[in-house]
Amino acid sequence: MIPQQTIKLAVIDDDSGFVTVLAKRTEAAGWQQRTLAGPIPPEELVAMRLNALLVDPSVLGEDAWGYLEQVCGMLPELGVIVCSGRSTVAQRVRGLRLGVDDWIAKPCHPEEAIARIEAVSRRRRRARPQVDAGPVMAGELEIRSDRFQAYIGGGSIDLTRREFELLQLLAEARGQVLERGAIYQRVWGYAMAHGDRSVDVFVRKLRQKLERHSPGWSYIHTHFGVGYRFDPESLDGGSDDVPVTASEPEAASVPSQPFHILDTAK
Repeated sequence: MIPQQTIKLAVIDDDSGFVTVLAKRTEAAGWQQRTLAGPIPPEELVAMRLNALLVDPSVLGEDAWGYLEQVCGMLPELGVIVCSGRSTVAQRVRGLRLGVDDWIAKPCHPEEAIARIEAVSRRRRRARPQVDAGPVMAGELEIRSDRFQAYIGGGSIDLTRREFELLQLLAEARGQVLERGAIYQRVWGYAMAHGDRSVDVFVRKLRQKLERHSPGWSYIHTHFGVGYRFDPESLDGGSDDVPVTASEPEAASVPSQPFHILDTAK
């Protein structure tokens, strides 16, 4: 445990045995845990000033995915962990891409749940933008950490939360080669398992989106066997003249696509 860190946790789960044991462990750790009988409006979650939300989608009903998408979209600083006893690979992958920070399979030991919540909370805390942090300008790209948005030509790029965090991490270390393991530790919040290719998959998707919006620039470079480096380069051979200030475009909204939690993702 990390004694100096008080985590405010909300739990949406009807497994009384698991919730009771978890509550005893979190209380011993000095956390504040609140158990909810079902989904509540994201606005109420905001008022609770939570660090993390642990949720079993089966409690949410048929609109489970729609609710999770709404929460992840409206509360970008909230760590969302799914704890489910029944799921498919496709559902877990889609959930993580949607913005869920972690997915735990039941039965789950409370100590593992606590460790994963801690990891997610650490990552959320590191990703929290500083009050006086300005936009990061690189090539045609503008990164706004205060909005969890990236823009090219005044238009918002449709990035998932994890894609944005990956972009922000790489951009903040501009010119430096970051190893895959270090990227995974800082973005996902825990050590990368042997053979895990999540970093490569997310970098590829991020590159595709950047290339689609800014075809005249190359932003992320591969160092084979090591990792990745963010260093904007004009494909026309021009230099990266970085402006000091930039306008503030409106953030684009992403439409919700709710579906039943037990359905196979399409």
